Amino acid sequence: MSGILDLLNSDLGKTIVSGVAGQTGQDESKTGNLLTMALPVLMQAMKNNAATPQGADGLLSALNKKHDGSILDNLGGLFGGGVDSNVMDDGSKILGHVLGSRQQNVENALSKKSGINAGSVGQILKVAAPILMGVLGKQSKQQNTNNSSGIESLLGGLLKGNSPQQEQSFLESILDADGDGSIIDDVAGMVLGGGSKKKSGLGGLLGGLFGGKK
Repeated sequence: MSGILDLLNSDLGKTIVSGVAGQTGQDESKTGNLLTMALPVLMQAMKNNAATPQGADGLLSALNKKHDGSILDNLGGLFGGGVDSNVMDDGSKILGHVLGSRQQNVENALSKKSGINAGSVGQILKVAAPILMGVLGKQSKQQNTNNSSGIESLLGGLLKGNSPQQEQSFLESILDADGDGSIIDDVAGMVLGGGSKKKSGLGGLLGGLFGGKK
């Protein structure tokens, strides 16, 4: 399976980056860089949530009932007249559910690395979240995913498709986000499960963020 970052390098991904940049009034290159860092974070957070039966059932239900991938079939319409407020509201709910209390810290960390102000980062993520759910929904249908182990496998496969260089680049962006280490602790807690966990070295965090390397 291709990784989520392979999607951003495809024609579909370029359409997404261009559309999101246009919607939020941001530089296209910066928007692409931001999404390259942000999408693996969101996916890992989803994978962490899906590790519980309730979380997996909730995600599967959302994919089956609302996020079936159809949003990807008409991106021109989605971005053409400006993204509908219903889509933005949906994105806001997705981010709140996926990141919870860590949302502001993640947005601040991504802002510092991308050079885009935190408010605009939040807007970009609101647009990107429903599209990411659409990608998951489409993959879920193609693989006939219908249980918790299936959804975890789906998310893990999309994450492990990323190259070590991209993993390293993303991790460095988080490590460099704040000299006092508070944001890295918050982000590590979000993706590893439990805010009380401390940094356990570069290798440990890489494994937690991206499900380990082969």
